[in-house]
Amino acid sequence: MPVQQFSDLVRFARDRSPFYADLYADLPPHVSRITDVPVVDQDKFWAANTLHDNGVLTAPLGEAVVFKTGGTTGTPRFSCYTREEWREFVTAFGSGMVDAGLRPGHRVADLFYAGELYASFLFILDSLAHAPVANVRLPIGGGAPLDSTAATLEDFAAQVVAGTPTTLCRLAEHLTSTGRQLPGVEFLFFGGEALFADQRRLLAAAFPQATPRSLGYASVDGGLLGRPVAGTDPRTHRPFAPHTVVEILDESTGEPIREPGRPGRVVVTQLFRRLMPVIRYPAGDRAEWTDTEGGAFRILGRAEEGVRVGPVSLYWQDATDCVAEADTEGRVTGMQLVVRRWDGRDGLVLRLATAPGQDPAVLDVLAKEVVNGLNTARPLYPDSVAAGFVHPLHVEWARHRDLVVNTRSGKLVRVIDERPTA
Repeated sequence: MPVQQFSDLVRFARDRSPFYADLYADLPPHVSRITDVPVVDQDKFWAANTLHDNGVLTAPLGEAVVFKTGGTTGTPRFSCYTREEWREFVTAFGSGMVDAGLRPGHRVADLFYAGELYASFLFILDSLAHAPVANVRLPIGGGAPLDSTAATLEDFAAQVVAGTPTTLCRLAEHLTSTGRQLPGVEFLFFGGEALFADQRRLLAAAFPQATPRSLGYASVDGGLLGRPVAGTDPRTHRPFAPHTVVEILDESTGEPIREPGRPGRVVVTQLFRRLMPVIRYPAGDRAEWTDTEGGAFRILGRAEEGVRVGPVSLYWQDATDCVAEADTEGRVTGMQLVVRRWDGRDGLVLRLATAPGQDPAVLDVLAKEVVNGLNTARPLYPDSVAAGFVHPLHVEWARHRDLVVNTRSGKLVRVIDERPTA
C-alpha cells in the first residue's frame, strides 16, 4: 500500500467513509494542511466504527485482518487492516527494530500475547519476519508456563527476549527465585508499557548482560507511532516517516506544539491506511518534543492514566516518583494503584511488589516514607483525609506475580478501581 499525500487521503476518506464525510462536511473541497481538518472525537469515532452498518470503513469488510483493541477508551473495539496495509505496517515496524539493536542472526523470543483477536504476538512475529535483517524467531507467547519459557530460552540460546515489561518481570522473578540467570540474553525488547527503574533492577538480576530497549511505539487502533532512538531515553522515539504524521497538541487549546519540553497530547495520522482511515486520531498518550528539528519526542505516559479518589486526582507518575525517591535500596519491583470504598468514603491503596525474605520492619519504614512523600506531593489528599472525605493512604505489600494483569494482553493493570458501581 503506497503512502499517500495528506490531501488525497482526506479526499478519499470523505468520499468513501460516512463518518469522515460528516466530520468534514463544512470543509472546502480541497485541504492541504493537516490543521485544516478537525481532530477526531474518540467517542464519535467508536460509536460509528461498529461491527454492523459501520460508518468509518471506506469499503465493505471483504478482505482484511481484524484485531480487538481497547483503544484509549478501555472498551474493546475492532481495528481492520487490508493485507497490503498490514504488510506495510509490519515492514516499517520491523525496520525500526534494527534501531533498537536487532542484528543479523539474532534469536528472538516473542513473549507477547496471542488469541482472542489480540494483535501483539502476531504483530511482533510478522515484524521480525519482515525486518531488513535475518533473524531466528521463537514464538513462545506470553501465556506459556514460566518453566517451559525459561527452558526454551536456554535450549535455543535466545539473544533477544521481547514482551511487555510485566511479562519480562514475571519471568525475571521466576528465574531469580530459583537462583538462575540468563547471561546470554543481549537485549530485552519491551513494548506496550513504560519500563520503570524498579523493573530495571529486577530484570538486571535475571538478565545481567541484557540492555532493555523499546522495540517501538505502536497501537492497534492508532497504528505506527514511533521508532526507537538508540542510545537515548527509551521513551524517546521518532515518527515513522513517511508513513505517519505525529502531532503534539496543547491539551487546553488544541494548537500544535512545536517547541521542546512542552507536554501535550499525541495525535496521529496514518498515510498508508485507507480501509479504516486514521486522520488526526488521539493516540491516548502525552508526550513532548525533544528535538523539533529532527522530530524526536519523549512519551510521558497515558493521557488518562490517573485516578479520582473523592475530590483528589492522582496520577500514576506521582506515585512512581514518590516510590523511586523513597526506595533507595531497590526493594520495590512493581506497583499498582487500588481504589476502594468502605464506610462511605473512597480510599487509595498503593500495592507494592517486593522480593520474598524482606525484613517486615524495613518494609514498614519504607511504606511510611512512600505515603509521606505522596502526601507531600499531593497535599490535597491529606487535607481531604482531615476533612473526612477520604481514607488515609496506605501500602499493601505483595509479590510481583500477585499484581493484576490484563488476561488478554499480559499488561500490568496500573489502576484498579474496586469501588462498587451499583
